[in-house]
Amino acid sequence: MRTVGAVGVQYDDNGAKAALVVCNERAFSTVTSEHVVDIARTAPYESGALFKRELPCLRAVLALGPPLELLVIDGYATLDPEGRPGLGAHAADAFGIPVIGVAKTPFRTATHAVQVIRGTASRPLYVTAAGGLDVAEAARIVSTMAGPHRIPTALARVDRLARGREHAVAEGRSG
Repeated sequence: MRTVGAVGVQYDDNGAKAALVVCNERAFSTVTSEHVVDIARTAPYESGALFKRELPCLRAVLALGPPLELLVIDGYATLDPEGRPGLGAHAADAFGIPVIGVAKTPFRTATHAVQVIRGTASRPLYVTAAGGLDVAEAARIVSTMAGPHRIPTALARVDRLARGREHAVAEGRSG
């Protein structure tokens, strides 16, 4: 059984809130745990170096959950066909696990991103991968993630948790 997670971070004036949704299979259909952490201070935004701000937040929330075998982030894993690292590649290196990047908008140099259209959506998601996971396999995983909408249910849930719109539940639930 695989332990997989989706993470998200939301920033406010000085700090951030990071959220993690953990599931026991690649379809992300059954949530086994949810975790949220408030981070009092974050590094300032630095253009071209989002990972410097985001990785400490991801590390803080991942410390609350079980060890993961796969991580899904909102954003790009790699930024160009040559593999220039995005947040996902930095996370894969930092945590030693494969990372799937799921972006909602195109990035001009990410011409290698696989476009995935889910449900009845007309706009694609842009999928990239790092940490030894093939981008075609990453796209297949994203296309089969639970949820009827463009954004997979686990990613939508982690976004709401990070924004403080919902609170983490202690027990598992199906999505």
